[in-house]
Amino acid sequence: MAQANKVKAAVIGSGFGGLGAAIRLQAKGYQTTIFEMRDMPGGRGYVYKDKGFTYDAGPTIITAPFLIDELFELSGKKTEDYVKMVPCEPFYRIIFHDGSSFEYNGSEENMLEQIRKISPADAVRYPEFIEKTRKIFEKGFVELADHPFSSVWDMAKTAPDLALLRADQSVHTMAASYFKDPKLRMVFSFHPLLVGGHPFHSSSIYSMIYFLERKWGVHFAMGGTGALVNGLIKLFQEMGGTLRLNAKVEEILIEEEAVTGLRLAGGETFSTKLIVSNGDVANIYRKCVKPEHRRKWTDKRIEKMKYSMGLFLIYFGTNRTYPDLAHHSIILSHRYKELLDDIFDHKFLAKDFSLYLHAPTRTDPGMAPPGHECFYVLSPVPHLGGKVNWEMEKERYAEAILESLESVCPNLREHIVSKIIKTPLDFETDLDAYLGSAFQFEPILTQSAWFRPHNLAEDINGLYLVGAGTHPGAGVPGVLSSAKALEKLIGPPAVSAEA
Repeated sequence: MAQANKVKAAVIGSGFGGLGAAIRLQAKGYQTTIFEMRDMPGGRGYVYKDKGFTYDAGPTIITAPFLIDELFELSGKKTEDYVKMVPCEPFYRIIFHDGSSFEYNGSEENMLEQIRKISPADAVRYPEFIEKTRKIFEKGFVELADHPFSSVWDMAKTAPDLALLRADQSVHTMAASYFKDPKLRMVFSFHPLLVGGHPFHSSSIYSMIYFLERKWGVHFAMGGTGALVNGLIKLFQEMGGTLRLNAKVEEILIEEEAVTGLRLAGGETFSTKLIVSNGDVANIYRKCVKPEHRRKWTDKRIEKMKYSMGLFLIYFGTNRTYPDLAHHSIILSHRYKELLDDIFDHKFLAKDFSLYLHAPTRTDPGMAPPGHECFYVLSPVPHLGGKVNWEMEKERYAEAILESLESVCPNLREHIVSKIIKTPLDFETDLDAYLGSAFQFEPILTQSAWFRPHNLAEDINGLYLVGAGTHPGAGVPGVLSSAKALEKLIGPPAVSAEA
């Protein structure tokens, strides 16, 4: 089929969900164009550069790499020909408020050793915990992650299995049934935070993240997440796809309940009968689809949904290195549930914080000038539904975080030579994220699977959704699986007469 006669498809947004969808559509035979509103591709996988430092905006934790391999294999290519992926060891160093730590990885022997250091009695049930998370993983990820929940019957068919797996329990409740020590309960329940969830609210189904990491490991793309984005863009363009930057979609055009195209800022239109949106679902519906086309996802319903926390990020570089650090560190406050409640429920900016510290130069020194170190530190904070005045608070809050990091990075502040701060306000403006939420809808049971916005838009023919706001949810494996779900929804194109 000549390229000019191929059926056109549009993808809104070039995050991992959008890239996965675009590559899969192009492989099916569609002439696919990605419309990205920013000046670089990647969505939340954006890259900042300053004074020789390369800062991944996020995500930085790559799991289930086979989902990335599949995209390259669609064209008979190999991931390693485009980007080098390396394992991280340990997966994380978890640092408790008393200064003790837990070296977390996929080795059962190591994990048992780490558990015994904290609570020998709790080591007895660790194999049972592994088996429980394996069963949840087999159902929640292997069977359902790339299965589109377009009908209530899809949910009804899985309900008995979810009931047997106690999906009604929270991740923390499940972890607490195996581990009595408070530190170990934190170690084995923090995973929902990686996808925007409160461990005491999120369904135990999300404990599958633990087993997913154990099975495939935690990986890093040399050159940073941006190098992986660039590799996927290169693949897409080699396949004949088109990337348009600085191309903000302002309206999805609809006639007789079916898409007919889209309109960009500035007035340009693009005709197509197939649109895949990787944008923030709440704002795509609120801003780009007129109310008369939305019987289900009305503004009122969108406002009633529960949203994930926001994120406060500091990207910083130092003129010295910290060789004792792990690539990924999780630094926990003395408060666990209380702090999470402040963030998710009370939407209050607490004085204490739990942090994720990313030090990519521990794996790839090339992300900083010689003899320098590259970082970002992330603090979960309330989304913009709270009353935090970020313009007033951001410098104070950043200084408090950097001061606290001196417990693991001695004399840190006097060695910082580059710094960029991002708050939930930036998520709202730069990423068009509703309420500045970092992960869109909070992953609770009543907002999972069929209860999330569907991969196939309910009221509009030809509109599909991928990314964190639809099934199965946030995280790189989640958004890539949402793109994979399109395989079950979109067939190959018929020949088009369009030029």
